[in-house]
Amino acid sequence: TERNIPMRRMTNLLLALLLLLSLTACSSAPAPGSDGPSQPEPPAQAETPEADAPAEPEPEPYTILDPTVQPEGGVRDGVTYVAYDGVVEHLFFHPVVAYPELAFDGDSKSDGIDDWMVTAGEYLKILESVYEKGYVLVDIADCWSEQTDESGQPRMVKNTLYLPEGKKPLILSYDDVNYYEYMLANGFTYKLIIGEDGKLWSWGKDPQGKEVVSRDLDAVTILDKFVEEHPDFSPFGAKGCLSLTGYEGILGYRTQTDSKSWTAEQEANRQKEIEAVKPIVAELKRTGWTFGSHTWGHISLNTRTFDTVTADMQKWFAEVGSLVGETSVLFYPFGGRLDGDDVQQSGPAFRWMQEHGFRIFCSVGIDSWSKCKSDISAVICDRLHPDGTTLRSAKARERYMKFYDAKDIIDLSVRPQREVGWMS
Repeated sequence: TERNIPMRRMTNLLLALLLLLSLTACSSAPAPGSDGPSQPEPPAQAETPEADAPAEPEPEPYTILDPTVQPEGGVRDGVTYVAYDGVVEHLFFHPVVAYPELAFDGDSKSDGIDDWMVTAGEYLKILESVYEKGYVLVDIADCWSEQTDESGQPRMVKNTLYLPEGKKPLILSYDDVNYYEYMLANGFTYKLIIGEDGKLWSWGKDPQGKEVVSRDLDAVTILDKFVEEHPDFSPFGAKGCLSLTGYEGILGYRTQTDSKSWTAEQEANRQKEIEAVKPIVAELKRTGWTFGSHTWGHISLNTRTFDTVTADMQKWFAEVGSLVGETSVLFYPFGGRLDGDDVQQSGPAFRWMQEHGFRIFCSVGIDSWSKCKSDISAVICDRLHPDGTTLRSAKARERYMKFYDAKDIIDLSVRPQREVGWMS
């Protein structure tokens, strides 16, 4: 070991000498900006740019006006507006059939869909017809308002509307805009989404299982597109009122709870669906759509007990109202009137609903009848129902002539071969 010490010292001296020479060479290099030969600089490291999140498209401006206020001077944008105090017609639809080959395939759902729905093509033809016949869209909540009567009690009254001269008011409402599970395999769209353009689109799958994003297959998006192309159809910005249950979520998003079983995983997924549907709700509201209750469980209000009705509605408030906001409109499932009769009486369930904010109670009938009740601040009304039953009926064909002729609307080439009354 001792013999190795002189060798180590010699090695250390050599290393020190080399270090000194390298420092001297560095100090003799020309300074930046001198006339000496330039030294090539190492290439700069290119920074990897952070991927920018795609910019959210700016929503197109959308104006909503009050039809109960006459424009200054009675004219807006060169159009004369006049007072209207006549009947406000009201049509309602269920979700429209996007793919008739799936809806009318002869299974157990086929006849029911044929009875209560129209196809996307039939729906568009109805919109075209009512537009050509001079109807314009109004919001159901603008047609009546609550005022204080002579005795100091609040009561609902029918409003005077100020419409473009020669036009007639039309309310549109849409039941069960929930995209139920059974519909997904039977020719309907699956949900509403916001597209890259910031507009509402439908998402679903065609008969071959291919994903389809469209504005031509869903009642909501078809009307949106129609109003874009015919803005005078909606001079106040109104579209329609969406009547929602809650037992399978809303608008295609599974926001519901399940009383039978519930896990942390289910709740986490539910919260994701809640967050996903919020921008859909906001965009619908921004562009003239409103919301109403169809009860949580689509229950028959004319036959259920008071406790059942109120428990169901508390669930609706918690799971649907919490997402879409307050509403004054209740749409009766199956047309069944509260307490079995809301015309001659205002029963306990009716009064409970009124106390919880509802003022407009909608059933189904053969015309657009309405009545402001004298004993309580509420209005009851009926709606007409374009669907397979009325398109096939000879009597209904006559009643609906003010809107369209059924023979020009019904598409018998895609519907089941069932009786058509007016062809007999």
